[in-house]
Amino acid sequence: MAIKTGDKAPDFTLPDTDKNPRSLKEFLGKVTVLAFYPGAFTGVCTKEMCALRDALANFNALNAQIVGISVDSPFANKGFAAQNNISYPLLSDYTRKVSAEYCGLYDDFGGLKGYTAAKRSVFVLDKQGVVRYAWISENPGVEPPYAEVEQAVSGLK
Repeated sequence: MAIKTGDKAPDFTLPDTDKNPRSLKEFLGKVTVLAFYPGAFTGVCTKEMCALRDALANFNALNAQIVGISVDSPFANKGFAAQNNISYPLLSDYTRKVSAEYCGLYDDFGGLKGYTAAKRSVFVLDKQGVVRYAWISENPGVEPPYAEVEQAVSGLK
């Protein structure tokens, strides 16, 4: 079952692009934007992660942290971050456990039988880790409503 507004965000520990363990609790104390994306190097995911990159100054001004999460390996996420100049953390949910708990999974993603990916979703957490905004797409081709995300973050500063 997906996480929804008002829920306490479950803690997790996932490897970053350098295989260092990163836990949700280390990001708390700031408003945190968790952006789950189905796959590095795919068209819509690249557009989404770059749109968040381009809005990073706005989020920083609101004292908010962006964290991207996908089922890709740390190695793929590292190449994706380098190619797209992404400076916020990208975490690897290669076991798919966190994605399943937060937003659910797309089965047979990209027409690949047996391949599952995180549903495209965005969660805005307050400084204590309570979900104040949740958006989950059933369609992997739909980008998140960026203005809504920024508005949710702005309302928590």
